[in-house]
Amino acid sequence: MNLDDAAAVKALDTTLTSIEAVMDVEKLRATIAELSEAASAPDLWNDQDQAQKVTSKLSHTQAELKRIQELRQRLDDLAVLFELGDEDPDTLVEAQQELVSLQAEIDAQEVRTLLSGEYDEREALVTIRSEAGGVDAADFAEMLMRMYLRWSERHGYPTEVYDTSYAEEAGIKSATFQVKAPYAYGTLSVEQGTHRLVRISPFDNQGRRQTSFAGVEVAPVVETSDHVEIDEKDLRVDVYRSSGPGGQGVNTTDSAVRITHLPTGIVVSCQNERSQIQNRASAMTVLQAKLLARRKQEEKATMDALKDAGNSWGNQMRSYVLHPYQMVKDLRTNYEVGNPSAVFDGDIDAFIDAGIRWRRSAEAAGN
Repeated sequence: MNLDDAAAVKALDTTLTSIEAVMDVEKLRATIAELSEAASAPDLWNDQDQAQKVTSKLSHTQAELKRIQELRQRLDDLAVLFELGDEDPDTLVEAQQELVSLQAEIDAQEVRTLLSGEYDEREALVTIRSEAGGVDAADFAEMLMRMYLRWSERHGYPTEVYDTSYAEEAGIKSATFQVKAPYAYGTLSVEQGTHRLVRISPFDNQGRRQTSFAGVEVAPVVETSDHVEIDEKDLRVDVYRSSGPGGQGVNTTDSAVRITHLPTGIVVSCQNERSQIQNRASAMTVLQAKLLARRKQEEKATMDALKDAGNSWGNQMRSYVLHPYQMVKDLRTNYEVGNPSAVFDGDIDAFIDAGIRWRRSAEAAGN
């Protein structure tokens, strides 16, 4: 093993040791034992919501421990591989390729240790809205929705779409969905802000270039300990018939629910369930999350990330350029790639990692 490779392996060992300390491997094992006991209780599924939380947290914690253990094993094996590579050029090439791969995965794991905010471990509610740009903006909003759903799918994270408001010609006016995975909020919260698309409009018969905007809002899912109380007198509840693309009715009864919170003007809706009662319950979940986000937004000391991220042209956080060249660039971190197709297909981990590091640096600097 040459000196450069040896130094790289040593640096990886130092980083991984730090990650193991921050994540507290022994505590992870204890948590798994505790959750496994809870998951084996005969009355677990008497409360389905609680059961799902227990099993989801158990699965997540087991995956975290497994990931750390596998990284440590691969790093130990890498040292042996380099020793064998001293005698065999093919093995040396294999070792150097594994070094690059391991470097990327340990870097990504290091980013996870930066998620230590008050609500970072929560599941996430994501709302996407089309902004300036007409039909192109509505189409762009739908592209972003698919991007995040594909990202969730890539990671095996369950999602539930609560509401989709379709635009008349193409795309969506807005959509709200939940990403049901631990740390989804901490991970996706750096995606909040205004996204900008530049392309030749497929909706312009003269083939002109169009710039359009869509806003992304991310809120932590409310838990019972948050004490978000809502007075029924502050609500206006409207029911209507669910509709799909092009205004087509998808239900024969008025089961969709729209709730307006009169003091704040926040409006939420849900139409994914057949039952009006179920849609109301889901809409209330979204409303509670938005009220929690608003409340914490006003408490600078506890929710700087939310306070500083509003949806406006002045807060453009990422540009997707499809013409005259191909590039996606984050305007905060300056991270960029030249493959927009992969990004729109959910390959956004590098952007998220860069955003989390940028946020931590900004917090450390006192911004």
